[in-house]
This record gives sequence, C-alpha cells and structure tokens, in this order.
Amino acid sequence: MDAETVLTTTRSVRRKLDFERDVPQDLLNDCLRIAQQAPAAGSMAAQFRWLLVRDADTKAKIAAYNRETAEAAWAKYGHLVEARALRSAQHLVRNLERVPVLAIPCMIGRPPAGAFSQSAYFGSAYPAIWSFQLALRDRGLGSSICGYHLQDHEADVAALLGIPDDVLQISLLAVAHTTQRDFRPAARPAAQDITYLDTWGSPASRQA
Repeated sequence: MDAETVLTTTRSVRRKLDFERDVPQDLLNDCLRIAQQAPAAGSMAAQFRWLLVRDADTKAKIAAYNRETAEAAWAKYGHLVEARALRSAQHLVRNLERVPVLAIPCMIGRPPAGAFSQSAYFGSAYPAIWSFQLALRDRGLGSSICGYHLQDHEADVAALLGIPDDVLQISLLAVAHTTQRDFRPAARPAAQDITYLDTWGSPASRQA
C-alpha cells in the first residue's frame, strides 16, 4: 500500500473491527517499532510507553468503565451527534471487551502547566499514536481511539493495570483486524478553503 493511500484511508474503525480474529504479538511489535520513529520533543521521546491489554477479564473491566462514562455522555449530548456517527461509537463501546487488544499509550510524568509545555508534552505522544495507527492500516488492521474512561475512571484503570501515579494515560485504542480493507478517503473540507496566508481570514488560494 503506497503512502498516500495509507494517509488518506486510515479511518477510525469501529463497526468493521473483527472481534474474532487474533492479532499476533509480532505484528503489533512491528507496528510499535514504526511508531517509535515518530517525531517527539527532545527528551520526551524517552518518556513514552505502551501498555497492551489482552486478558479478557481485564478488558471487560476497562470496557465497563468506558461504557459508564460514554452512556452518560450520550444521554446528555447524543442528540447533538450525527446519527450514523453515534451508532458507530455505540457499537464499539458496547463491544469493547471483544476487541482483541486494547493499547494504552502513556507518558511518564503528569502534564505540565501552560500551553507551550503542554504542546510539547502531548505533541510528543500523538505523532507516535498516529504512526501506530498508520502502520496498523498498512498491515490490514484497524484502530479507534476510545478513551471515555479518562473522564471519570483514569485512576480506576491505573489501579487495575498497576500504572504508577506519575504516569498519564494519554488515550486508549481498540486494535483488531478489519473485516474489509477497501476504505476510501472521507469527505473533508477542501484544504484551500481552510488555509490562510499571513493573516487570519486571508485565503491562501487568493495569493497563488
């Protein structure tokens, strides 16, 4: 699969995850190896960790924490979400324990104060997360960020998994093979319509 195809067709996969097919550890290791090459801010690359959860009982407990927060959020705000997107999210959350692997990216050290420091902190984590998702896509797997538990139950999941107090769970990714491979680019605003040049509101397309 060429780079442009990977970059334009890596979707947040929820309804097309294969709950029955195992994900070999060597395949995950290869994707994590690629993720390790993502750009990071200086020494923060050394603070990044992955925690992979395969145990069925542990996944079930994590899934329950996610569902509790997600269902409460949908009860309040579900009417504001496009119906198809809501059904997709509900499908994943209500089946989260069936996903073969839950991948939890973490950073050693709690988030710093201030926009500049937080930019470096989270900016050192999400490129690796995205690289991991791209590598999964290239190998016929899918993923979806599903970190509802972080709202109310980060400490509960940390206790369950033995994560130290000074380590932050950045997110949670559901990882599985996909039941199809022919994903297509999604409908998005045209780049020229959301790109400004030199000053806010000055379309770059008019400066060509």
